[in-house]
Amino acid sequence: MYDKLKNKALFNMDETIASGIFEDTQFPWEVLPKIKDFITVLGKTLNMEEYELKGENIWIAKSANIAQTAHIAGPCIIGKGTEVRHCAFIRGNAIIGENCVVGNSTELKNVLLFNNVQVPHYNYVGDSILGYKSHMGAGSITSNVKSDKTMVTLWYEGDKIGTGLKKMGAILGNFVEVGCNSVLNPGTIIGSNTNIYPLSMVRGYVPGKSIYKKQGEIAEKY
Repeated sequence: MYDKLKNKALFNMDETIASGIFEDTQFPWEVLPKIKDFITVLGKTLNMEEYELKGENIWIAKSANIAQTAHIAGPCIIGKGTEVRHCAFIRGNAIIGENCVVGNSTELKNVLLFNNVQVPHYNYVGDSILGYKSHMGAGSITSNVKSDKTMVTLWYEGDKIGTGLKKMGAILGNFVEVGCNSVLNPGTIIGSNTNIYPLSMVRGYVPGKSIYKKQGEIAEKY
């Protein structure tokens, strides 16, 4: 049931150092509360010829390029070849994969970024998972708390699914492209190989291999 929402349908587990966090879970929202503790365990197993311990529970690959003006709080792991640019704000509970870009004034909090993810320009990503080679255009953000502060629910093909979470942003599958200045509302899940038009307001489930033009208008990719 709900097979398209399952981790195995959304992510390439070969493209993250944190594949173990998905064990004993079926759905991505089940992973979010596990990120903090998982980092502290995983970090202690990293090869210290490739990583440096830069602060309390902050492991940064020696090949990563970190701007001096970036702020990084732990627990956090930043993978090999990743670039963290000027004034990026990593608030902790962040697993950032290899060859990622965390851009100017981008803020991350309680996130898992698979390898080759780009959040390069003025993005906010909180309580979210971004799959392999997903990309968020300039100014696009995840909204992770409902305005009435109730638990986040997910709409999927007419069903309302409870997540049990007060904070949940967006889940992006592999190769998702989010257009500039879009807002991904709490509980958004976007299937792999999907494009979101700029200036979109997205809520609920968006199928893989599609083009989201606006609410109620989703075209299949051919």
